[in-house]
Amino acid sequence: MAQYGLDNIRNLALLAHNGAGKTSLAEAILFNTKLINRLGKVSEGSTTSDYDPAEQKRGMSISLSMLPYIWQGNKINLMDTPGYPDFVGEVKSAIRVIEGAVIVVCASSGVEVGTEQVWAYCDASNLPRIVYINRMDRENVDFNKVADQLQSKFGRKCLPIQMPIGAHTTFQGTVDLLKMKSYTGVASKEGEVPADLLAEANSLREKLVESVAETDDALLEKFLGGEELTLDELTKALTKAVAGGKLVPIMAGSGLQNIGVIPLMDAIVSYLPSPKAHEVEIVGEGNKTAKIPADPKGALAALVFKTSADPYVGRLTYFRVYCGAVTSNSQLWNVTRGENERIGQLFILRGKNQEPVQEIAAGDIGAVAKLTVTATGDSLGTKEKQVKIVPIVFPEPRYSEAVYPKTKLDLDKLGSSLAKIVEEDPTLKMHREPSTNETIISGIGEIQLAVAAEKMSRKFGVNVDLQTPKVPYKETITMQCEAEYKHKKQTGGHGQYGHVVLELVPLPRGSGTEFTERIVGGTIPKNFIPAVEKGVHEGVQEGVLGGYPVEDVRITAIDGSFHPVDSSEICFKIAGAGAVKKGLTDGKPVILEPIVKLKITAPDSYTGDIISDLNTKRGQVHGMLPEDGMNTIEAIVPLAEVQRYAMNLKSITQGKGTYSMEFSHYQEAPPLVTQKIIAAKQAEKEKEKV
Repeated sequence: MAQYGLDNIRNLALLAHNGAGKTSLAEAILFNTKLINRLGKVSEGSTTSDYDPAEQKRGMSISLSMLPYIWQGNKINLMDTPGYPDFVGEVKSAIRVIEGAVIVVCASSGVEVGTEQVWAYCDASNLPRIVYINRMDRENVDFNKVADQLQSKFGRKCLPIQMPIGAHTTFQGTVDLLKMKSYTGVASKEGEVPADLLAEANSLREKLVESVAETDDALLEKFLGGEELTLDELTKALTKAVAGGKLVPIMAGSGLQNIGVIPLMDAIVSYLPSPKAHEVEIVGEGNKTAKIPADPKGALAALVFKTSADPYVGRLTYFRVYCGAVTSNSQLWNVTRGENERIGQLFILRGKNQEPVQEIAAGDIGAVAKLTVTATGDSLGTKEKQVKIVPIVFPEPRYSEAVYPKTKLDLDKLGSSLAKIVEEDPTLKMHREPSTNETIISGIGEIQLAVAAEKMSRKFGVNVDLQTPKVPYKETITMQCEAEYKHKKQTGGHGQYGHVVLELVPLPRGSGTEFTERIVGGTIPKNFIPAVEKGVHEGVQEGVLGGYPVEDVRITAIDGSFHPVDSSEICFKIAGAGAVKKGLTDGKPVILEPIVKLKITAPDSYTGDIISDLNTKRGQVHGMLPEDGMNTIEAIVPLAEVQRYAMNLKSITQGKGTYSMEFSHYQEAPPLVTQKIIAAKQAEKEKEKV
């Protein structure tokens, strides 16, 4: 593939709510550039971008895929991104390395939750965008209704630059409102505006010309003076207005029928900016951010925006070059990690296909296999002139499942395969929960974790079950007490003797467990005190109610006795553990449950339903902050009640609510809850016996 300069590259992503037809649109674009000779279908799993078996099985995009093509002498690095909210990490990765976006809206569904979310992401990154109303060949479609909806949701800056010719079975093309020409069929054949649409087209054109003129003082003066604005003037002004975020063109078509796709491809080149117009944010001196322009001759600066783990190819690293160039078979410096990295053969990716190239220049996107230290978000450059690009910010995981290997063989490979899956998706995290002895994987939602489990099976041959994690309950005492335990055993030869008296005192929440001693008169020799302590620490690992770890107790050895011959360290360890168990029973034990802080943001209209739901979960609302039609609710809730809150909130708010969760503190569980916890623990033990 030939090299392209900064002016002749476009980096953009297709963004949408799930099911708006991004992948079919991408397929039509590739077909129009003759990169594929037949249109693949999502329903058949035959599209270029949805090549992963998990995507084919579910009929939806799960990972972003690169679909570069050449159009009008420009290289377009197109990314097809997932629309399902669980895979938002892929969307964030794409948005970080593009200069423009095409937001795809379904003509029959209109603006949906996912549309609003990707719009907000584009706003946050100041991304110029085009809206493409797709699926004009569907039943019950109304272009004007969707255009009005876009304007009411996102402002008057959303303006049709086309209008459709027909709809559903009569949909045959579009009218270009700037050129006042019709473009019909797959080939977008140019013709005159149909007579029955002329009046409406003239009305829409008038609004468009006025809006474009308002973005440029010289044009506005000319327009108000009654002069006719030329096509060239309007096109230049519209291009500038789109790049500056002042206008968002609305277009229409059908990706599945490949009608109205060529005008979109032309608009991408005409209206969306090149890398030359975009500055990259870097970490400067004193960790302050600064911006530098793209520069083909500057010090190398590249950002890794995606990593995929493949059992055959190995680790595949996707990167965007901002300054300088990366060449095959060279050495680079990982600025983020301060380590050298050897670069092998470079690739241009198109779906699952890899095209070897010698160089990836500034403004372009490529990939390389088998890097050893580099991960998503890292900056690549040279050791002499290090440029660190501001890394991608991914949403924190909020939904967790416990991972249970199905066989002993799966257990042996579990850790390494989980690490590779987590490396592939930065919105996934894994950790070991010591109090429940479970391996926990956390992500954005249930589908994401199910896909991760499928990938582990398919890629690494590790089969796992995902279950709701056990709640890490703890136990404590509520009353100070003393406990005595005497370990005395007479066997042949030496006997066994250890006698310990402990004082147990409840401590404030979060204090942990302490061991001290106040032995006077040598009732327990000093050399046996560490053995007592060891027994105490073992004893508090399992409480007396549900076998949960004991917290917030100070345990003091205050007395005891020993035998000059029969006493040993093991005897005092047994006595220490026995005294703890007795003390925990006598000290009015209770179960402590973990409490989390929830911060929920959702439209005002759902506030009542959210609070009602929190009340059923033993939640306490601590505050509300209304802002721009949204409400942020802060509450504390027992963890046991909100382990599947991702699904609850999605159901209550139709997917419009988001939340974050963090651990707050432990508190005593109510008696009724305690009874249920103990009963469940007993049932679990019985099951283990069987």
